[in-house]
Amino acid sequence: MPTAIDGPRLAPRDGQPPRKLVILLHGYGSNGDDLIGLAQHWAPHLPHVQWVSPNAPDPVPGAPNGYQWFPISQLDPERIQRGAEEAAPIVDSFISQELARYRLQPQDLVLCGFSQGCMLSLHTGLRREQQFGGILGFSGALPGGEKLKDEMRTKPPIMLVHGDRDDVLPLPFMLDAAQAICAAGHGAEFHISQGVPHSIGPDGLDLGLDFLKSVFAGRYI
Repeated sequence: MPTAIDGPRLAPRDGQPPRKLVILLHGYGSNGDDLIGLAQHWAPHLPHVQWVSPNAPDPVPGAPNGYQWFPISQLDPERIQRGAEEAAPIVDSFISQELARYRLQPQDLVLCGFSQGCMLSLHTGLRREQQFGGILGFSGALPGGEKLKDEMRTKPPIMLVHGDRDDVLPLPFMLDAAQAICAAGHGAEFHISQGVPHSIGPDGLDLGLDFLKSVFAGRYI
């Protein structure tokens, strides 16, 4: 059985049972408290959404309150792919658990990730049997892109946002991800944030909100 994970939650602002769900996956060395800040920024504009930001399963050595989905060693592609494959069942199980908890359907869910969380969002989201509402990724990459064509099961809307000053996961990681998704027979919208390092700039926050609004309003086919 996959490792159980959990983390901060933000209930719908309208006080009603949730009609939509956003699961936020944080980056390496961070935690759910960090990424739930996105929910606090977006929630006033999406009052019917339930937000959940689980902590990754493994502590990062030497980083108090820091967690990892898998170890990272010098951005080695093979290790990243292997790490994503090992962590995917944990994320997959959590997704199923949360959809059941709130009695929602896969199309009611957007999976949103930052950095390592973006890697897991893309890796897991494109391999689920039932299609999500969408995948929103910030400052991330696509593990095992060369295998995607054979393993991709669904084609949800995808938005990728990346800063051109990112020195942790440089911009080519995002461009390679978009290219690999296209080569696999799907596509991804992407945006380059000018002057933004390994973080989310104001334009990224706005684009993320617009993407969520569009997905939840059914404006993506």
